[in-house]
Order: sequence, then C-alpha cells, then structure tokens
Amino acid sequence: MKERLVDAAYAAGWAGLKHLPEPVARGLFQALADQAWRRRGKGVRQLEANLARVHPDADAARLRELSRAGMRSYLRYWMESFRLPTWSRERIAGAVTVKNIEELNAAMAAGRGAVLALPHMANWDLAGAWIASAGGFPFTTVAERLKPESLFDRFVAYRESLGMEVLALTGSDVSVIGTLARRLREGKLVCLVGDRDLSAAGLRVDFFGEPTRMPAGPAALAQRTGAALFPVSLWYDGAVLRAEVHPEVRPSGEGTRQEQTAAMTQAMADVWAVAIREHSVDWHMLQKLWLADLTPRREAP
Repeated sequence: MKERLVDAAYAAGWAGLKHLPEPVARGLFQALADQAWRRRGKGVRQLEANLARVHPDADAARLRELSRAGMRSYLRYWMESFRLPTWSRERIAGAVTVKNIEELNAAMAAGRGAVLALPHMANWDLAGAWIASAGGFPFTTVAERLKPESLFDRFVAYRESLGMEVLALTGSDVSVIGTLARRLREGKLVCLVGDRDLSAAGLRVDFFGEPTRMPAGPAALAQRTGAALFPVSLWYDGAVLRAEVHPEVRPSGEGTRQEQTAAMTQAMADVWAVAIREHSVDWHMLQKLWLADLTPRREAP
C-alpha cells in the first residue's frame, strides 16, 4: 500500500504540477521545504549533521540557516524535475551555464568518449537535459531500481524523455558495466553520480577529514576504456543553474590498477569537497554518508 501511495504521489506530481503557473509552483515548493525544515525530521537532522562536517566552525544557528536553504534548494530540484518535461529546448539552453565545457568538447571530438562524474548537487537532471540538447551529447547513465516497479518505470521514462539512455543498476540481464564501457569505446558520453556508495564495493576515501566510500565505477571505466574522466560540480545562481567541468582526472601510471582507481576517486572527492564547501546549500545529502555515522560506536567501558 505504501509503495502504491508513493507511486501515485509521483504520478500526480508529473501530471498536475507542470500545469501550475510557475510562481505558484515555486511558492508551493518553498512552503513545503520550510514545513519539512520546521518539523526537523530524520532527513533534515541528517542534512545538518552532514553540513557540520562541511563547516566544522559553524554554530547551531548557522547550521540551521544552512539546512533551511538546503531544503529549499532540494525542493526546488523536485519542482523543476516535475516540470522539466514541458520545458522547450530553448528554455533548457538558457537555464544552464557551463564553465570549461571546452575540455569535454575536445575529448569528445577526439573520439575518446568521456565520463562526467557528479555529486548530488543542485539539479543533475536539468544539467543532463542541457548536455543532451544544447550540449549536443546524448548520454548513458545508471539508475537504482526503485519500488514499486511502476515508479522506477516513471523515472526511466522521464529521463529518457530528456535525452538520456538509462540502465537499471540491478535486476536486468544486461551487463551495466559492459554496456557503459561499450558506449565509451564508441566515443560516447557517460554521466554518473559519484559521491555516495555504501556497498562493500565502494572505495574508501577521505572526505572533509573523515572516511567514507565512493563508487569505483567512474574511475574504473575511464581506466578500462581510455575515456576522459571529468568531475563536475553544480550550483544554483538565482534563476540559473551553473555547472563547472573540472580538469580531467588521469591515472598516474604508478601502482596497481586498483591503487590508481582509488587515487583517481580520491582526486574527485577532493574536487567535490571544494565545490560543496563553497555551495553547500545545493548539496542534497539528506542520508548518512560518513562511515562514523554508519558504524555503531563502542560504548565506553
């Protein structure tokens, strides 16, 4: 029953919210963000705990200020996502500004293929729609399978309507890694979210001075195929979504392949840490991330 209700809520969002006047939709979602923030539910409390790592000198009042802005940014993402299928190519082109896009263009023109690795910042769906349309590079990405299946199908259809090829992370006969590698060898683009992987396969990295895990996929795929690997950061600037394509992360050529993959993943984490500290209200991390939050602490004897 809960899964059906969630699916119905998303269906209503995509069906109804896109018809609201934009000022009304923005006001509605800002009010929802403020209500969620005042209730101090699990997600809001975890967001503040995460922001405390990003800004260790911030007092409680400052963290509350950041978390309120963070919830407004997060609900803005959802408001835009529900309405994005109705946006014209021209509106998408004008809604995003990308810094250093020339590096990506050069890698794609050379036929290398490229991996764009993004954290959970601002609106990655809008950034993807821009890359696929105004940027000229339809791409392949991966989505975690959701329950119920109908909800997952809605997300896949939504993202495919924006110009993305979406592969299910699990539950498919298709090899996800094999397909991604094939796309890169064909000189195409792959986009992956890369700042959270709590599975046993995740690579341990230092992030804001504490250990966490991030997925090996972006770096491993770049090594396996010779594709360029670019960390990307996103943030809102008024009505515009800004993105920056950071310099290519290359394998050092020293150590084992696994050691090089780990070093490349750490290099991306370092780039994202700088961007997140500067634009922390647009980092939508409402879940536990650091290993210290996940591992039960030993009680003092």
